[in-house]
Amino acid sequence: MAKDKSIYTCNECGGTSPRWLGKCPSCGAWNSLVETAAEPAGGGKNRLSQTGRTGYAGQAQAVTPLSAIEATDVARTPSGISELDRVLGGGIVEGGVVLIGGDPGIGKSTLLLQAVDALQREGLPALYVTGEESGSQVALRSRRLGLDNSQVNVLSEIQLEKILATCESTQPAVVVIDSIQTMYSDQLSSAPGSVAQVRECAAHLTRMAKSTGIAVILVGHVTKEGALAGPRVLEHMVDTVLYFEGDTHSSFRLVRAIKNRFGAVNEIGVFAMTEKGLKGVSNPSAIFLSHHSDPVPGSCVLVTLEGSRPLLVEIQALVDAAGPSPRRLSVGLDRDRLAMLLAVLNRHAGVACADQDVFVNAVGGVRIGEPAADLAVMLAITSSLRGKALPKGFIAFGEVGLAGEVRPATRGQERLKEAAKLGFTVAVVPKANAPKKPIEGLTIHAVERVDDAMQIVRGLE
Repeated sequence: MAKDKSIYTCNECGGTSPRWLGKCPSCGAWNSLVETAAEPAGGGKNRLSQTGRTGYAGQAQAVTPLSAIEATDVARTPSGISELDRVLGGGIVEGGVVLIGGDPGIGKSTLLLQAVDALQREGLPALYVTGEESGSQVALRSRRLGLDNSQVNVLSEIQLEKILATCESTQPAVVVIDSIQTMYSDQLSSAPGSVAQVRECAAHLTRMAKSTGIAVILVGHVTKEGALAGPRVLEHMVDTVLYFEGDTHSSFRLVRAIKNRFGAVNEIGVFAMTEKGLKGVSNPSAIFLSHHSDPVPGSCVLVTLEGSRPLLVEIQALVDAAGPSPRRLSVGLDRDRLAMLLAVLNRHAGVACADQDVFVNAVGGVRIGEPAADLAVMLAITSSLRGKALPKGFIAFGEVGLAGEVRPATRGQERLKEAAKLGFTVAVVPKANAPKKPIEGLTIHAVERVDDAMQIVRGLE
C-alpha cells in the first residue's frame, strides 16, 4: 500500500517544505516545521474559487470608480459593556470579525459570555459555539456570573461545516467561536489546531461574516511569548485584533486593541474580575497609583496616553549599591531605553549610576511603550539615588533625546487637565506642552533640557 505523501508546514508563517529543515525557508523561524499530510491535487473543493458565494473569486464583478461608491459610516451596536465598546470603537459592527487572544484563564470566555448575553437581552440573537467545553459547563458559568434566564443559544461543536449550517439555519446576529484552534474542516486531513486548519476555518468564517452580515468573534490561544498562536495571516484576515493582558493572580485585566478597521488602535479597556464576572473600571488611574501617606523617594507619577484616554501611572525606581556587574531591570518599560536614559543622565545632568543597580517598575502591571515616560523615569531614578522624595501632587511627562533636550508629548493639554482633575498640583512638562492659559489648581514648570528639570525639582524640595 502506497504511503501517504507528507509535507512540513511552518507553525509561524504557514510556509511549506517537502522535507524537514531546522530553519523555515520562508520566515527564518527555528524548529517550527511540523509534518502534515499533503492535500491531493484534485482535492481543492474547499477553495475560495469554488464556493459559489457572490463577490468572491471565481465570479466576475463589476468595476466601480471609487468616487461612485457611497461612503457611509458603519452602524454599531453597543455590547452593554462600556469598556469593551471603547476598545471596539463604539460597539459590534455588522459583518465584522473580531479576534481576541490572551493567556489561559484570564477571562476571555467570561467577558464574551457576558457580552453576548447583553446583546441577546437587547434583541440581537446570539450563538455561542464552544469547542473546549460542554454546554453544561457554559451553563454553569452563566449561573455563576448571575446571568439568570439567559436566552443565548449554545452549540458544542468543532466541525466547521456543521457550524456554518447552524448559522445559516438560525441566522444569529453575533457568533462567538471559542476557540478557533479547536475547529476543523473535514475537507482537510490535518488535525485541529494545525496551521492549515486554523487558516482555512478562519477564512470560511470571515467569508460567512462578510456575505451574511453576521458579526463573528474568534477566541485565539497565545504562545509562550504572548503572541496569538497559529499563522500570522490570521491577524490580517480579521477586522479587529484584541489582546487580554494582566496577571492571573491580580483582579485587574486590560483589553488592548492592536488592530481595528472600524476604530482607533491602542485603545485599552480596564476590567476588574469579581465574583459576578468582569466589571468595567470607570477610573483606571486609581489602579496604577500607589496610595502613600507621605511622598517616598524613587516615585514619580506619569501621565501617559492609551488611545484616547489619559492615564496616571506611578513610576517607581530603586537605585542601590551594586557589585562588579550593575544590573539594569525594568518591568513595564523598555530595558534598552532605560540604559539610554541612564547614559543621558550621566552626560547631561551629572547624575552617575554606573556603579549602581537600577530597577524601574510601572505600578499596576501596565506596559508603557510611548517615549513620553522618559522624563518621569529619570526623575524617579534621581529621587531614589538622592534619597529625597518628589513633592506631593507632582507629575511629569516628556520625551528625552540623546542631546539632553526634552521633547513635547502628543496631546499635552489633555494630560494636564486629567492630572488637575485628579488633584495634582505641580507639573514638569516640555516647554512646547505648556498651556497658553493657566489650568486651575496646577502649577506648571516648562523645561527645555534635562538639567533644567533637575534644577526645578531641587528647588521644589
